[in-house]
Amino acid sequence: MDLEFSGEMWFWRGPAPWHFVTVPEEQCGDLAAASASVTYGWGMIPVTARIGSTGWRTSLFPKDGRYVVPVRASVRSAERIEVGDVVTVRLTVDV
Repeated sequence: MDLEFSGEMWFWRGPAPWHFVTVPEEQCGDLAAASASVTYGWGMIPVTARIGSTGWRTSLFPKDGRYVVPVRASVRSAERIEVGDVVTVRLTVDV
């Protein structure tokens, strides 16, 4: 399954701070349906992600009935992304 969407980069300051982009609600239903066959626990969905020309492997986290894409520092640096920037994310669910 392949998805593409745009979203705002945001920062979570919890005990393990991280940057995320939230998957739009209309695409979360497809992900939820696929999660039963691909999740490895806690509803995490393994994906290959791409922003611009930078790709990486990660897992989507379920949060508040939706999914969030964690974005590594190396990706943010390579693509010059900061909190509040709207980015286009391409995802391929790893099955």
